[in-house]
Amino acid sequence: LGKLDEAMASYHKALALKPEFAEAHNGLGNALRSLGNQEGAIASYQKALALKPYLAEAHYNLGNALWGLGKLEEAVASYHKALALNPDYPEAHNNLGNALQGLGKSDDAIASYREALALKPDYAMAHNNLGNVLRDLGKLEEAVASYHKALALNPDYPEAHNNLGNALKDQGKQEEAVASYGKALALKPDYAEAHSNLGNALKDQG
Repeated sequence: LGKLDEAMASYHKALALKPEFAEAHNGLGNALRSLGNQEGAIASYQKALALKPYLAEAHYNLGNALWGLGKLEEAVASYHKALALNPDYPEAHNNLGNALQGLGKSDDAIASYREALALKPDYAMAHNNLGNVLRDLGKLEEAVASYHKALALNPDYPEAHNNLGNALKDQGKQEEAVASYGKALALKPDYAEAHSNLGNALKDQG
């Protein structure tokens, strides 16, 4: 419900009654991370894992917090631990792909996104992320196809419309790119990157 302060208070009450309640430490970490307190979240996830080292969700959440701080190598290690415990964890495969892409390991990132999609074919975010790494590699046709898959699953996905616009622009399809940026901005009018990209595409059109 977005009532993060109340959630935190409930987790603290639970932990006052049962300090060894690993899932409550994990939940508290999620609330802290939602409030932007990555360091506090990391401490909570580490407490959860000290109590339950086999809690795959806490390894995954720890990876997300580390990724949020730009600690990509550590994030990768946490995602690998989550996946060792639960190989059928599409979100962990997807976020591992994001961290690997951040480290410039594009081929490994593609493999991770494909693992996520093998487990969850309707995972629009993973299709979008796969499109991003394919575009970075210059595989524009494949990137466009991935963005279209993301948008077929979730037409109200402004980032995918924006990214599709970028790939179309790279292909020299300025009019189609302009249309994609327009769709992104119709969904998210305060999307600064899409405004900038639209401006560039219009400039290229003269």
